[in-house]
Amino acid sequence: MNIITPKNLSGFMELVPKEQVLFEKIKQKLEETYRLYGFYPIDTPILERSEILLAKTGGDTEKQIYRFSKGDTDMAMRFDLTVPLAKYVAKNYSELTFPFKRYQIGKVYRGERAQQGRFREFYQADIDIIGDGELSVMNDAEVPSIMYHVFTGLGLQDFTIRLNNRKVLNGLFELYGQSEHATDVMRIIDKLEKIGAENVRAELAELQVSAEAADELLALLGFKGSNEEILEKLRAFAGRSEKLDLGVQELSEVVYYMGKFGVPETNYRIDLTIARGLDYYTGTVYETTFNRHPEIGSICSGGRYDNLAEFYTKKKLPGVGMSIGLTRLFYILNEFEYLNRSLATSADVLMIPMTDDMTAAVEISAKLREAGISTQIYFEKKKFKHKIGYADKLAIPYAIFLGEDEIRDNQVTLKKMFAAEDDAEKQVTVSVEEAIARIRGGLAVRKEAKCIRIPE
Repeated sequence: MNIITPKNLSGFMELVPKEQVLFEKIKQKLEETYRLYGFYPIDTPILERSEILLAKTGGDTEKQIYRFSKGDTDMAMRFDLTVPLAKYVAKNYSELTFPFKRYQIGKVYRGERAQQGRFREFYQADIDIIGDGELSVMNDAEVPSIMYHVFTGLGLQDFTIRLNNRKVLNGLFELYGQSEHATDVMRIIDKLEKIGAENVRAELAELQVSAEAADELLALLGFKGSNEEILEKLRAFAGRSEKLDLGVQELSEVVYYMGKFGVPETNYRIDLTIARGLDYYTGTVYETTFNRHPEIGSICSGGRYDNLAEFYTKKKLPGVGMSIGLTRLFYILNEFEYLNRSLATSADVLMIPMTDDMTAAVEISAKLREAGISTQIYFEKKKFKHKIGYADKLAIPYAIFLGEDEIRDNQVTLKKMFAAEDDAEKQVTVSVEEAIARIRGGLAVRKEAKCIRIPE
C-alpha cells in the first residue's frame, strides 16, 4: 500500500495543540467581552443557497466564492458573516428584539490567492448592532470602543482605530463636482496608503478630476492634525453641503463619545483617507492597524450601513459593526512570537501516581475537578523523570505526586512546576483541601495573564 503524504490544501491553517489552546483562549476572551456589552451569540450555516449569498455581490467576490450543486440545489460556502446575518435578521425578524446585538465567531471561505497571512479558510469574529427603522449614532461610538476593550483585554496596546464617515467623503466629492463618480473616487482614495499619492492622482485624472481639485482633495484628506484640528478643517465647509454637515456632525459625536467610553485618544484618530471598499457602508467607517507592524494592514474593520437586509425584506434595518480577521491576527501574533505561550496548557494539574493501585489518584482527581481544577492523570508506567518531563512539555503549572506515604497520611505532594528554585513552597506535602486552596490561588493569578505578551 502506498503511503499518502499528509498535507493541507493551500490557504488552510492547521494548528498544533499548544497553538490551538491559545487560539481558543483568544476566542473565549472575545466572547466574554462581547457578552459584557449585551451581545447575543448566533450561528449561521456555512452552506447557504447561492442566491442568498450572491444577492449583493459581484466582481471579485463572485469569482472567489466556493459554489457547487447537490442534486437540484445551487449552494455556496459563506464568504463573510455579514450576508448570512442579513438573511438571519430578515428570516427571524418577528423573533428578535431591536436593537438586536449579535456576535458570531465562525469560519468563512474565499477562493482567493493564498499568501502569507492570507487564508482561504479563516475565522472571523464579528459584532453588529441592528436597528428597526433607525439606529442611534451612539452605537457607532460603542462598537469601536468594544473592540478597544477586546484588544487591551488580550494584551494588545499598540494599535490605532482609524475613523471616518462616508457622508463626509461624499459631501466633499459633491463640493468638488465629483458626485457622479463618488463611488469610483472613494475606491481610489481608499488605495492611497497602498499605492501612494502620485498613483492616486493618476487614477483620479482618468476620471477627469482636475489636477487642482485632486491636489486640494488630497491635501485635505492627508492632513495629519489632531482629531479636533481635522474636525475644525471640516467645519470650515459648513453650510455648503447638507451631506457633509451631517457627516461632520456624526463623526464629531463618535469621536467625543469614544473618549467617554474609556478609549484613550492615543488609540483612535480621524483618518479621512479611510473609505472602506465595500459599497454597503453609508456612514461611519473603521480600520484598525497594529502600529508596530503597519505593513500587515487592517486587523479589524467595519462601519455603518443603512439597510442590512434590503435584498431579503422591505423593512429598513440599519446597522453598524466591526469584524476581526481572527485567523490572520493569530497568524501574525504567532509569527512575531507575541503569544503568551505559558498559557498553552491542557490542564491545571498533572496527577502522578507512584503506586500500582490507581484508586486514590482517581478519587483525588475527581475532587480536584469538582473544585473546578482541570486534572489529568498520568497512567503510563514510565520513569519518574519522563513523567515530570511530560508535565513540563505541556506547560502544566502543577504536579501532584501520590505515593504510599501520601496515601497513608491522606495527603498529597504538590509541586509548582514553574516556581523559582529558591521558592520555599515550590514543593510541599499537604492535605487535599490545602492543595486545592493553593492551586486555586495560583490559578487566580494566572487567570489575569494576557494572551498577548509584547516586549517593550
